[in-house]
Amino acid sequence: MGAEHPGPQPGQRVVLGLSYLGSTACGWQSQPSGCGVQDRLERALQQFLGQPVRTVCAGRTDAGVHALGQVVHFDSPLQREEFSWVRGVNAFLPREVAVQWARTGVSSGFDARRSAFQRRYRYVLRNHPVRPALDAGRVGWTHRPLDLDRLRAAAQCLLGTHDFSAFRSSECQARSPVKTLHAIDIQRVGDYVVFDLRANAFLHHMVRNLVGSLLAVGNGSKPVEWLADVLQRGDRSLAAPTFMPDGLYFVGPDYPAEFGLPAAPHPWAPLF
Repeated sequence: MGAEHPGPQPGQRVVLGLSYLGSTACGWQSQPSGCGVQDRLERALQQFLGQPVRTVCAGRTDAGVHALGQVVHFDSPLQREEFSWVRGVNAFLPREVAVQWARTGVSSGFDARRSAFQRRYRYVLRNHPVRPALDAGRVGWTHRPLDLDRLRAAAQCLLGTHDFSAFRSSECQARSPVKTLHAIDIQRVGDYVVFDLRANAFLHHMVRNLVGSLLAVGNGSKPVEWLADVLQRGDRSLAAPTFMPDGLYFVGPDYPAEFGLPAAPHPWAPLF
């Protein structure tokens, strides 16, 4: 018989993958009022462990933004089996937040934020004359008809490495506005238009600002060439307003295989 896999030792790094609906939270980051997803997770961890821990996440999400595969790490002061982290912590979490998987004994060199080499987001948009009801808070909405060919043509200029200052929040704390957008795929499924974006990293509000500007092209308000000009000029005031957070999902980060972590989940969209 092979030797049993040892459980986590005190002080070892633990990594959790979790999903959450952002509709009832004020974003990921801890707040004095305790309304952040981080606050809810850390309260659950303290109840589970009997002592406080501090978590680090792969990507902060804003109020109203959801996550399918958020990843966090922390150093555990106690030993627990991987299945216990999932079931035990979930017992103390609100229904809108759930740990999906856990890995123990991960290298101390792993950092949920710094070790990721790329991140994935999905924006789900209801494109229909009537506002959403059953999926309210889980999808964005625009009533004006959208031309997918125009959306896709405009999106081409965004691929590659660029200064994305025109799509950056004034509150963004990133050291550089230069990011590499690897892919942006746009598809229609019934009354929904779905945007899938993959980049090495994203600026604060970058996805919502890009979606808002793409919609200005897709509905005919702006010509296809307008988006490339906005990108080149780097002036936030020239781009469209920041679009609503409701339909934005942080699909998850990607890490080098050496860490042995689950891949980012397959992105899905509500109701289809």
